Amino acid sequence: MTTVQRDAIRTRRALLEAAERALMVHGPQVSLEAVARDAGVSKGGLLHHFRSREALLRALCEHWIQQYDDAVARHLEPDDGRPGRFCRAHIRAAFDPSIGDGPWRNIAVQSALLAIPGLFEHARINGRRWEAEMASDGLHPQRVLIISRALDGDSMTEMFDTPSDDDERTTLRDLLLVLTERNEPLT
Repeated sequence: MTTVQRDAIRTRRALLEAAERALMVHGPQVSLEAVARDAGVSKGGLLHHFRSREALLRALCEHWIQQYDDAVARHLEPDDGRPGRFCRAHIRAAFDPSIGDGPWRNIAVQSALLAIPGLFEHARINGRRWEAEMASDGLHPQRVLIISRALDGDSMTEMFDTPSDDDERTTLRDLLLVLTERNEPLT
């Protein structure tokens, strides 16, 4: 990889990180100028990487999805052949501190992002992909359903309610992991 390519990758990453910080400070109507300033580049430099505000926000959503996918991959235990392997990885990823409490947990930011054409459908496709992944490794469907909906609910609680404390989230994570340890129906 050439230096120019590495610099372009670094600049793109810096712009995405700046967009995330700017969203936290300025909300969903953040300006390209604020993002460029935070990243230490000109607005023209930003527009070289992202042709519009919409393109920047779309790329930011892709970045978040990739961060989550990377966390799931990190939490997949290669020697774990038991049913529920993917559920356990998704549970651990959802509670992974490296995912953090970014602007995607803000309802105003979510609403603005989902108004971008095609982004809502893209989010739904990824949600279905994650659910299919969790259902793919043999854990009873009732258990997968409860785990999937609990993970969705936890992320929504963070958006609509005051953030839960660490002990509460640890308890939820542990309860969900226990659901993966057995494989019979719940009812």
